[in-house]
Amino acid sequence: MKRLKWGILSTANIGQEQVIPAIMRSENGTVEAIASRGKKAVSVAERLEIPKAYTSYEELLKDPNIDAVYIPLPNGLHKQWVIEAAKHGKHVLCEKPAALNYNELKEMIDACKEHSVRFMEAFMYQFHPQHELVKEIIASGRIGDVSFMRASFSFVLDDDSNIRLDSDLGGGSLYDIGSYTLHSICNLLNEQPTAVYANARIHPKYSVDTTVAGILSFGNGVQASFDCSFDVTDRQAYQIVGSEGTIDVLSAYRPDINENGEGQIIITNATGKETVGVAGDQYKLQVEHFANAIIEDKEPSYSNEKMLQNMKVLDAAYQSIKEGKCVELS
Repeated sequence: MKRLKWGILSTANIGQEQVIPAIMRSENGTVEAIASRGKKAVSVAERLEIPKAYTSYEELLKDPNIDAVYIPLPNGLHKQWVIEAAKHGKHVLCEKPAALNYNELKEMIDACKEHSVRFMEAFMYQFHPQHELVKEIIASGRIGDVSFMRASFSFVLDDDSNIRLDSDLGGGSLYDIGSYTLHSICNLLNEQPTAVYANARIHPKYSVDTTVAGILSFGNGVQASFDCSFDVTDRQAYQIVGSEGTIDVLSAYRPDINENGEGQIIITNATGKETVGVAGDQYKLQVEHFANAIIEDKEPSYSNEKMLQNMKVLDAAYQSIKEGKCVELS
């Protein structure tokens, strides 16, 4: 089997702790190099047994041995380095949110198409098998006709130096974790909203949203609520409500913190309550899927068009916060 040769742009924790180990566990990829601005990549490469370390991103991109790069840089730097990677002929897996708005993302996608490289946003949660099972349960009719969904993701962020609080680099809870709630609602309901309303608590010192709550309305009459926060206790769950029952997913976005990466689905209807455990290695599944798309020269299941649709919803939420009113989507 062909194995994709990966380079990592940045020594960000998410790369060191999750994605690099996932590539190393994968059946179709190897980590060949890591880069940082400065010498940190040298010590990280030594510790993680990565063959090459570069002290600039440009050096890594010039390496002809690298097929694809993973970019876990701050949100505000994604556009620059995705486009630069494309110019060097590297396929790109970029952390979410891939861009700060629709226009940025469109420019990035166009650059990747121009240079004939694949590009995918790293919403790893969607590759966990629990979500496909949820879709099957909905389709089976076990909870009747779906009319409502709610999704929540939160944790307490008490580190004032954390980059998530840097407004210049795309900080804020909606970009960081709210993007998961919006994505999962559209993904599970298989619909795009016709209207979005959101409200936010803005940090008085850092000028980023630390708590956001909102409503999505869909053309088929379904409603959904979402919330995200850096101010409240850990939560990462969604619930789907139908005319005859409910589905609760308790480790919706980070089941990897559980033993064997197990997610838990609870189905409640007139016949009682059933709990189903679903194990999965979502980071490994994500990198293998993207690598296969490159090796087989096909578009990933999370296509560029789906990425743009998701960004439209995120844009609308920010517009609603700014304007204080509901935003309609065409």
